[in-house]
Amino acid sequence: MKVAYVFATAGQTIDYVLGDMILPQLEAGAHGADVVGMFFFHDNTYALREDDPLGQRLADVATEQEILLMLCDQCATRRGLAEYDRTDEHGRDRYEPTNTVEGATVGCFPDLYEALGEVGVDHVITL
Repeated sequence: MKVAYVFATAGQTIDYVLGDMILPQLEAGAHGADVVGMFFFHDNTYALREDDPLGQRLADVATEQEILLMLCDQCATRRGLAEYDRTDEHGRDRYEPTNTVEGATVGCFPDLYEALGEVGVDHVITL
């Protein structure tokens, strides 16, 4: 089964649920599902900051297991983790990640749908 996580809840979700529960299972190859993507909202985007220990663990697992790591473009921009790049041919603003771990991407829902549609997703889990 292919799953994607959306981290939208503030508080301990990132440190506790992702850092202490999900990530150790992914690192051990014992999560029980094929995680194909993670999308980060609000202050959860800070987890993917450059030099953040949790973010580095995520980046390592994402590279090894081909997991999409995407930050909400507006959330990331407001937190200094993305910069405006250009407006594309469809009139959508595009952003580039900055000060983030290797492999982090920035986008909005259409970008997430497109990326996850390419790999197929059975379930989206919002935490």
